[in-house]
Amino acid sequence: MTISESLRRDIFDYFDIHNLFWAGRLEETEFLSRLYNLQGMPSHDARYSNAEQDIWQHRINNDDWQDNWILRDNRFGLLDDSDEKFLKFLCECLHPVVRSNPTEVEQLKDSFNLLLKDADYELVAKTSINGRSLYAAKRISPSTDTHLNALKGKFETADSDYLVRQITRMESAVNDDPGLAIGTAKELIESVCKTILDERGIDDYDSLELPKLVRLTVKELKLTPPDISDSAKAADSIKRILSNLVTITSGIAELRNSYGTGHGKSAKTKGLGARHARLAIGAASTLAVFLFETHKDR
Repeated sequence: MTISESLRRDIFDYFDIHNLFWAGRLEETEFLSRLYNLQGMPSHDARYSNAEQDIWQHRINNDDWQDNWILRDNRFGLLDDSDEKFLKFLCECLHPVVRSNPTEVEQLKDSFNLLLKDADYELVAKTSINGRSLYAAKRISPSTDTHLNALKGKFETADSDYLVRQITRMESAVNDDPGLAIGTAKELIESVCKTILDERGIDDYDSLELPKLVRLTVKELKLTPPDISDSAKAADSIKRILSNLVTITSGIAELRNSYGTGHGKSAKTKGLGARHARLAIGAASTLAVFLFETHKDR
């Protein structure tokens, strides 16, 4: 369960603070019947045989339950059950049958997403009906900031101010100057490899291009495929991943040569966007952390 109990409560508090009803323009039994088989669920009131009758009595006929009773009702599991169940409930709150005002739906969706961001989820339009969006939940990929923060955490304890400055440069440039960010991603891998080799007493690397520099570092760390025992679990998978390390660095080097900083370009040359910079940074940071952690572990 990624969505914590406190976050679930925060989302329902949002309904209270803004005087919004989770069931929208529907009766609660109507809304819940779209998600659950209420007639097949038990009643908490011994006078009634199922949840539908129970809810009708205490929310419509007598109205002696609090508005957010459903959050604490273990029949629905919204407080402590799966993320999928909770997210499906939120998506239903945005359904055009439930809410007729598109502006209200948009505001509610944005508020949900702001809160769900910490759990790496967001609600996105998947399809539409009569011009109105139907929403579904999706996981948010780890952000560039997450990669860069992980890198800083590794290198700030390594007395490597230059590496930290490179990371800071990528952070600043990723949106405003993708070419600089791509160029710095390549330089970061070079710096990490050289730092590792220096600390291992190897200095014959000045003439090496990036792919060969990475190969030398991988070899020194005994990470080349021949160093992986065939008896190791998932040996073939590990070997394939390690073989792809050099492919990753070759791709970053080519991106840098074509679009990054470091080479003059024609005035007609079109640069890449922030998403391409994030791709390069993500690949470079994953490789850099892996190599540096392996170096420190050995």
